[in-house]
Amino acid sequence: MNTGRNNPSVEINYQSIGSGGGIKQVTEGTVDFGASDGPMNDEQLKAFQDKHGFGILHFPTVLGAVVPTYNISGVSGALNFTPDAPGRNFFLGRSPKWNDPAIAGANKGVNLPSADIVVVHRSDGSGTTYIWTDYLSKVNGEWKDKVGKGRVH
Repeated sequence: MNTGRNNPSVEINYQSIGSGGGIKQVTEGTVDFGASDGPMNDEQLKAFQDKHGFGILHFPTVLGAVVPTYNISGVSGALNFTPDAPGRNFFLGRSPKWNDPAIAGANKGVNLPSADIVVVHRSDGSGTTYIWTDYLSKVNGEWKDKVGKGRVH
């Protein structure tokens, strides 16, 4: 994509490849800058430093929200979740049913089925995963102790 009038020789090529891919490309030097929803960890910062002989700068540019999404047959309205319910019910599997009291209690009047909660997740290195698991670590002690924050690969 050409940037236009100010400097027609400058081109910007945007590719939505996930935070892990962005970190890999900026470290390898195949791109000049990259974006990630999660910061580089110490190992990634060292790899960049070792390859280039100088450090990388992190600076926030955008604030975005990460929320659970769901598709439950027969439920058409928005659901509410207590802070610890996603970690406990969805991912740690304590009560992996939609009608669990922790979920039903936050959704009075919604007829939730006794169906299993099936988790779908990304397979690539994802800053979104980092953001989500960082949140779960802050609101759910069991999650923090057993799983912790996800790393952007």
